[in-house]
Amino acid sequence: MRVPKRNSKALAPTRSVERLYAQALTAQPFLRDQLAQAVFARALDRSVGHRFRDAPPAETDVVRYLDSLHVEDLALAAACGAGADAAWEHLITTLRPTLYAAARTLTKDEAAARELADTLWAELYGVGSTKASVETGTERRPLLTYFHGRSKLSTWLRSVLAQRHVDRIRVTQRVDSLDGDDPAASVAPAATADPDRERYRTLLDGALGAALDGLEAGDRLRLALYYLQGLTLAQIGRITRDHEATISRRLSRTRTRLKRQIERELRDARGLDEAQVRLCYQYALEDGAFDLGAALQQDD
Repeated sequence: MRVPKRNSKALAPTRSVERLYAQALTAQPFLRDQLAQAVFARALDRSVGHRFRDAPPAETDVVRYLDSLHVEDLALAAACGAGADAAWEHLITTLRPTLYAAARTLTKDEAAARELADTLWAELYGVGSTKASVETGTERRPLLTYFHGRSKLSTWLRSVLAQRHVDRIRVTQRVDSLDGDDPAASVAPAATADPDRERYRTLLDGALGAALDGLEAGDRLRLALYYLQGLTLAQIGRITRDHEATISRRLSRTRTRLKRQIERELRDARGLDEAQVRLCYQYALEDGAFDLGAALQQDD
């Protein structure tokens, strides 16, 4: 297997790479002959690049971020992405039952659950796209390269599974709407009295997207299951393996964090006052444009 070299824009400090590589191999000994340090280093670089994509970070911030990662899971994903058979076998053996159970909770149907989970496994393995290395720059990035280690791999995969399920529901709803006649669809919306209405809606959409982008995969998963799927706390608990009280507490914390970050973005970055922030919410709710579902479709 050809091991790609790191490019000149390596973001993870060499000392951190060496230390975290040793830590990952200690946690996952079977990866010793499956994962080259250079491949692991590139996974760390992608994670750092994704986390600090808006502004160049200080090295101390990079080191602190790297130390917060689930490096054993990131190493496993990197080995799978590089085509290591033993890594794939370990991933399938340990996580397939978890994904099947999560799919059953989402679909409430055994056949549909297996189809949903198997489709995700095929996507992970590269069926229909590629399992080859992304280093050539000529092929579509494998799904696992979007895992950055900020959450556990099992949590991230359950989040992706839930998003794929929502995608299917949305496609079905679009087809159903095309099959029927909706008289309201042909009625033009009334002219707005506020010339800034569209601008406020756009600003809120952008602030929501930025706030959601900063969430951990687990927080995004709970939001998607609760608000998009309409699952109960007990049903979510069977997917995330958390107690109902824990889920409720974390949902509340995430809502508070989202609201605070959205309003900070609107006030500090966009220069809106309190009244204008309230108008952003009001117009979005009136127009049905506050689309949490669409924003939750974004990759980790």
